[in-house]
Amino acid sequence: MVLCQGAEAAAVPAAAGKEAEGPRGREDGADAGRPRLQPAPGVEAAGAEERRVCGCCPASPWPRCCEAPGTKKKTACPGLGLFYTVLSAFLFSVASLFLKKIEDVHSVEVSAFRCIFQMAFVLPGLIYYKTGFLGPKGKRIFLFFRGLLGSSAMILLYYAFQVMPLADATVITFSSPVFTSLLAWIFLKEKYSVWDLLFTLFTITGVILIARPPFLFGSNVTGIEGSYTDHLKGTIAAIASTVSAASTIVILRKVGKSVHYFLSIWYYAVIGLIGCVIALFVMNEWRLPYCGKDRVFLILIGILGLGGQIFLTKALQIEKAGPVAIMRTMDVVFAFILQILFLNHLPTWWTVGGALCVVASSSGTAIRKWKQSSKKAEQNEI
Repeated sequence: MVLCQGAEAAAVPAAAGKEAEGPRGREDGADAGRPRLQPAPGVEAAGAEERRVCGCCPASPWPRCCEAPGTKKKTACPGLGLFYTVLSAFLFSVASLFLKKIEDVHSVEVSAFRCIFQMAFVLPGLIYYKTGFLGPKGKRIFLFFRGLLGSSAMILLYYAFQVMPLADATVITFSSPVFTSLLAWIFLKEKYSVWDLLFTLFTITGVILIARPPFLFGSNVTGIEGSYTDHLKGTIAAIASTVSAASTIVILRKVGKSVHYFLSIWYYAVIGLIGCVIALFVMNEWRLPYCGKDRVFLILIGILGLGGQIFLTKALQIEKAGPVAIMRTMDVVFAFILQILFLNHLPTWWTVGGALCVVASSSGTAIRKWKQSSKKAEQNEI
């Protein structure tokens, strides 16, 4: 029997000595190179029910074959992309916690180990997809700045994690969508509305609440790690990291899909490693950690950071960018929880207020971009 497309089974008697013809929607010769339909083994006399299978997937009857017209592909599990996003946020947060636990390793050296892990992961992909190592000639300058700014963002973020509270640094980094909208308006001539300006002002307010400059809050600043000078340096590093990350996104938008994403990550890792090695020798900070525990933390940071990137990429492949951007705010929640449980550092109300401002601004920006892209998609369909 031949099953109807998208319907229940229907018995179709086969003519004596002949196969029942498959569906025809193309002229003769148009199906060259496509898998041919063959009778399933076990079909005997004429008049018996006949079943067809596909040569490319012989375990499935024809209407469920991957090449059958009208066949519906299996949809992804509902919410799987959001689950991947939460898992990615958790892995990034744990990696940040391990970074706080490392005692005698400079943030630049930690970044160098992270770049080595990324190179080891991306290299087989470059060979498999035959993308080369330099990329198209017209795109190499963009790839270079993508690698330079991306690696700079990573180094600055790791430094901020080491000298200021985990939750404070994490919150500041989540202002990236707001800065992305601002830079896209400046360099890509994208629309920048009154709402975007309002979200930018909210983000600046949140950062001020976290930094708590003395000229606004007085000289007695509580709830920070170490001296206020280190706290201020960490805040500046976190802001610079956020702006660098936003610039990287603008560059990736400019490049578009003309460059394989593996090649983009390759530039990020190679340029980052070269920059880290040069900086370590200039600062004379290159040394293996004395404690075996710190070495384990270095390896775990590399593995967890790589895992977080993989799950975030998978989430963006099966889920829209808007919900993913909103769900990524779970990174802030995890940072607060881990800081309280494992670092014994209670966040101040100033930090909580700043976190609410930044998360609200980032979520608002993501929702607006999501709605705009949805409207464009509907207009294109019409």
